[in-house]
Amino acid sequence: MNKDKLRRFAYLKSLKKQTEIKIQLKNKNLDFSSRYSLQMKLNDLPKNSKKIRIRNRCILTGRSRGVLNLFNISRIKVREMLDNGLLPGVKKSSW
Repeated sequence: MNKDKLRRFAYLKSLKKQTEIKIQLKNKNLDFSSRYSLQMKLNDLPKNSKKIRIRNRCILTGRSRGVLNLFNISRIKVREMLDNGLLPGVKKSSW
C-alpha cells in the first residue's frame, strides 16, 4: 500500500508538468526536432508519476482485486458489511 501512496503522490506532483508538455505537443506547427525534445521530456519523467501505475485498492484492507468503485471497498468486505447491515440503503438480492 505504501508503494501505491507514493505513486499517487508522484502523479499529483508531476501532473502540472505533464499537462503542459502534452499541450505543447498538440501544436502541429512545431518542427520535428522541438516535438522530439518535448517527447523526450515527457519520457524522462519518472515511471511512477504516470496515471496508469495507480491501482484501485480497498480502503479497509488494501486488497487490489475485486474493489467496487461505488464504495472503494473490496467485494469481500462489502459482503461482510452487508451481512451485518453496516451499509445503509443496500439490499441483498435474491432470485
